[in-house]
Amino acid sequence: MQVIDWDDFAKVELRVGRVVDAQVFAAARKPAYVLQVDFGAGIGVLKSSAQITGLYQPEELLGKLVVGVVNFPKKQIGPLMSECLVTGFHDADGNVALCVPDRAVPPGTKLM
Repeated sequence: MQVIDWDDFAKVELRVGRVVDAQVFAAARKPAYVLQVDFGAGIGVLKSSAQITGLYQPEELLGKLVVGVVNFPKKQIGPLMSECLVTGFHDADGNVALCVPDRAVPPGTKLM
């Protein structure tokens, strides 16, 4: 494991966002959804490709709070320009479980 210092960690903008739209990403090579995530007034709504189809259906994602990295450069994923990285963890079967706050916090809140 590589050790980083506090300044390295502080550069990563991990923010809470609310999923406002989730659609099947039909053009993706691996099964994925296109998420639109509202990170609040200071950041706005950002798009992301998320390979979370093993554990989630699009309709259950609407309104869900997620944690995303909002200061990576945009990344072209097929026809989609991904604007943020929604975070998660692989379970024992390789499915991605979303990283989520366990209490309601306002969109845009930074991870401390």
